Amino acid sequence: MKTAVTICSLAMLVSCRQTVVENAEKTMGTNVEKTDAEWKAQLTPMQYRVLRKAGTERAGTGALLHNKQAGTYTCAGCGAELFASGEKYESGCGWPSFYQTSHASNIAERVDSSVGMRRTEVLCSNCGGHLGHVFEDGPQPTGQRYCINSASLGFKEEDRISRQAQRSELRARRRASGQGAHRE
Repeated sequence: MKTAVTICSLAMLVSCRQTVVENAEKTMGTNVEKTDAEWKAQLTPMQYRVLRKAGTERAGTGALLHNKQAGTYTCAGCGAELFASGEKYESGCGWPSFYQTSHASNIAERVDSSVGMRRTEVLCSNCGGHLGHVFEDGPQPTGQRYCINSASLGFKEEDRISRQAQRSELRARRRASGQGAHRE
C-alpha cells in the first residue's frame, strides 16, 4: 500500500509539473510563439529538455559554468538578454550563478513545488523558457543566487571597443560628479 501511495504521489508531481510547464507561455504573455516541432528543430536535445521541459543539466557539466569573459548571457531559446558577466559569481553549486539581473524585464519568476519543496523558478519572459531557480542564499548586496542551467544560456562576448567606451563613460560620469578619474 505504501509503495502504491508513493508511486501515485510521484505520478501526480510529474503530471502537475508538466501542466505548469505547458501553461508557462499562456501565463507570462510571451512574445515568441513556436510549435514544439519548431523548438526541437532550433534547440539541441539538452537545450530543449531544459528550456521547454524544465529539465536540469547535471551539476558541473555546463559549458558556461567557468566562463570568465566579459559580455552578456542571453536566452538560448530567443536571444533575450538576461545577465551581465559582472553579475556572475562562483557559488560552488555546479551551475552558473548570478547575484542579480540587469535585465529584469526579461526574467519571470513563479513558484515551483514540483519536487516536494517550494522554490522560485526563473523563466525567460520573452519565450517562456525554463532557466533555473533563484534562492535567497546569495552574496550581498542582493542575497540572491540565480542558479541557471548553462544549456538555457547563450553568451555574447563584449568587444574591446565597447569595453573602452564604457570605461570612458564611467570616467566622465565620475568627473562630472566630482569623484575624479579613478583607475578601473
